[in-house]
Amino acid sequence: MLPGEFEPFVRGSRVARLATLDPSGHPHMVPVCYATDGHAYYSAIDAKPKRTPPERLRRVRNIRANPRVALLIDHYEEDWRRLRYVLVQGQAELLAEGAEFRSARELLLAKYPQYATVPLAEPGLMIKITPERVVAWSAEP
Repeated sequence: MLPGEFEPFVRGSRVARLATLDPSGHPHMVPVCYATDGHAYYSAIDAKPKRTPPERLRRVRNIRANPRVALLIDHYEEDWRRLRYVLVQGQAELLAEGAEFRSARELLLAKYPQYATVPLAEPGLMIKITPERVVAWSAEP
């Protein structure tokens, strides 16, 4: 689904924006750390300080009410000839434990050394996004 030339960009980017819909249909967007195994995208609800308990985070409540999400991975430079993005639209689900949770956690640990000091405990919360549509664009031909 993802064009091959965009794989290094997606795997190397450090932050994405996750968009969810609240019950009234209004979008909610937050920056997230993420990783992919080439089939799905994963983002952990980690132990970074938050004002709200993980179960009450708006993105978690929104996914429970409506699993349709979008994940935007983009790159901006002042030289607009180098702009690019990948937009992933799909279905989200919450993983709390199990083999897939552990595999996703390993992907995140490998990508972000910061997780050595910010635990990704099991059970926990992991957002899994299964792509239904992927749009990739680059200003460079």
